[in-house]
Amino acid sequence: MPSDARPAFYALAPGGWRDYVTLLHPPYTLWHLSYVAIGAALAPHWRPGVLALALLAFFLGMGIGAHALDELHGRPLATRIPATTLVVLAVTSLAAAAGIGVAVALRTNLWLLAFVAVGAFIAVAYNLELFGGRVHGDPWFALAWGAFPVLTAYFAAAATIRVEAALAAAFAALLSHAQRRLSTPVRLVRRRTRDVTGRIELLDGSSIPITADTLTAEAERALQVLSAAVVALALALVLLRVT
Repeated sequence: MPSDARPAFYALAPGGWRDYVTLLHPPYTLWHLSYVAIGAALAPHWRPGVLALALLAFFLGMGIGAHALDELHGRPLATRIPATTLVVLAVTSLAAAAGIGVAVALRTNLWLLAFVAVGAFIAVAYNLELFGGRVHGDPWFALAWGAFPVLTAYFAAAATIRVEAALAAAFAALLSHAQRRLSTPVRLVRRRTRDVTGRIELLDGSSIPITADTLTAEAERALQVLSAAVVALALALVLLRVT
C-alpha cells in the first residue's frame, strides 16, 4: 500500500486539529445522528426540544465518546491524539451525554433511564471490545448504531414504543448492517493490507489490474451515497413536522 494511504476515505492528513476532525468520522456521525432525527420525527407528538437534546447527547456520546474509545483501542485511524486526551474526551463526553439523558428522563419518563444506561454500556463495551469482544461485531453494530438511536429518540418524544418505531428501528438496523458489510472489506484494504496484486481477465481478452482503489472505490462511493441519502430522509421528515 502507498505510504500516504489514509485509514478512511474521510481521514485528513495526520496531525493537529485534523486528527480531531478525523476522529469524528464525519459522514458516519451524520448518518447515525440522522437516525435520531428520524425517531423523533416519527413520534406522534412533535417535540423539537427533545430532538435537539437527543442530537446533542448522541453527538457527545457516539460522535465523540465512542469514537475516542475506538481510537484508544488500537488506533484504527492512526491519529496522533495523546492517549490521555482520548480518555478525557471519552469520559467527559459520555458523562455529558448521560447527564442530558438523565435530565430529560426526569422531565419526561423515568423509563428513559434504561436507554441511557444501555447507551453508556454499549459505547464502552463495544468500542473497547470488552468481554472478549462478545459485545462487538456486525449484529451489535446494527443494533447499537442503527436501531438504538431511533428507538431512544422516539421514546424520549413519545414515552412509548409503537409499531412505526419498531419498523423504523428495523430499517436503521438493516441499513447499518449494509454499512458494515460495505465498510469491513474497505477497512481491511486500507488498514491491514501491505500490497495488492493481480488482474481481472475479461472475456474479450482484455484485463483490468487489481489495485487497492479497485477494491475500495465503489464500496466507498456507495457508503457516501447512503450517508447522504439517510441525511436527506431525516431532513425531509423533520421538515414535514415543522411545516
